[in-house]
Amino acid sequence: MSKVLVTGATGFAGSHLAKRLIDQGRDVRILARPTADLSKPELVGAEVFHGDLTDENSVVRALDGVDTVFHIAALFRKAKLPDRAYWAVNYEGARTLLSESLKRGVQRFVHCSTVGVLGHISNPPANETAPYNPGDIYQTTKCEAEKEALRLWRERGLPVTVVRPAGIYGPGDTRWLKMFRGIAAHRFPMVGSGNTFIHLVYIDDLVDAFLLASETPAAIGQVYIAGGDRYVTLNEFADAVAKAVDRPMPRLHVPVGPVHLISGICEDLCRAIRIEPPLYRRRVDFFVKDRAFDISKARRDLGYSPKIGLEEGIGRTVDWYRKRGWL
Repeated sequence: MSKVLVTGATGFAGSHLAKRLIDQGRDVRILARPTADLSKPELVGAEVFHGDLTDENSVVRALDGVDTVFHIAALFRKAKLPDRAYWAVNYEGARTLLSESLKRGVQRFVHCSTVGVLGHISNPPANETAPYNPGDIYQTTKCEAEKEALRLWRERGLPVTVVRPAGIYGPGDTRWLKMFRGIAAHRFPMVGSGNTFIHLVYIDDLVDAFLLASETPAAIGQVYIAGGDRYVTLNEFADAVAKAVDRPMPRLHVPVGPVHLISGICEDLCRAIRIEPPLYRRRVDFFVKDRAFDISKARRDLGYSPKIGLEEGIGRTVDWYRKRGWL
């Protein structure tokens, strides 16, 4: 039986992927930092290898006997961190894992990127041929890692497939909790008109995309956007959340300009003293940058078909939050 390595398995998407693989009877190894929380029930049955993407020796040891790699780990948006931290994990760490996988003859490598490498979509919806246009340090470092993965395929034959998830949500996620709580408390201000597009993907559908990318021969060397069956406006998204929490839709809209100015000042001050700012530029970008995508390539090549609609997915997420007393 083949051994599968999953990085980022202590995070949201990685833990769901690891559980699906374990449930399928796969021999799963996870690469986790010594300080990582391994208490998630999704990880029961996985072999835990303590290491770090920024340590080449631990990457080499983690790859021993592995023939399939799912690289999900990434340093996500924490505004207090310096740019070099993103380069170290998202680019250098990925490059090490990619190159060492090539040396060891890994048979399939699924590289989790992000639709953020395309930045703001000026002519929605965008597909995989849209030009790179990253808008922040997270997106920039993920973009460069994706380019490296595809370069190793073109020049050296690494059997890699790149998956770009849209906005991931579902039970187990906490990044959307603040917005859900704000709407439930009727204290969610919409910055701008709310007509900006957002495209989400439910966690189970994303795991489907990862697995299909690892199993489909024609997927090698390709890039696929993994999103839900449709994109919506922020107003529509907020309205769906409001219905799920049985609250009226918030109607407060605030202008973008002043909020963006305040967020920049707040971010710069907080970064100077190394604390996480309550408001920062990228949070404001959420309200003003269109993210709408065409998933027809994944449908055609992989047989990818999102099963969980937005309303059902939001309802499941709300139920999960409520069971934990968070809403």
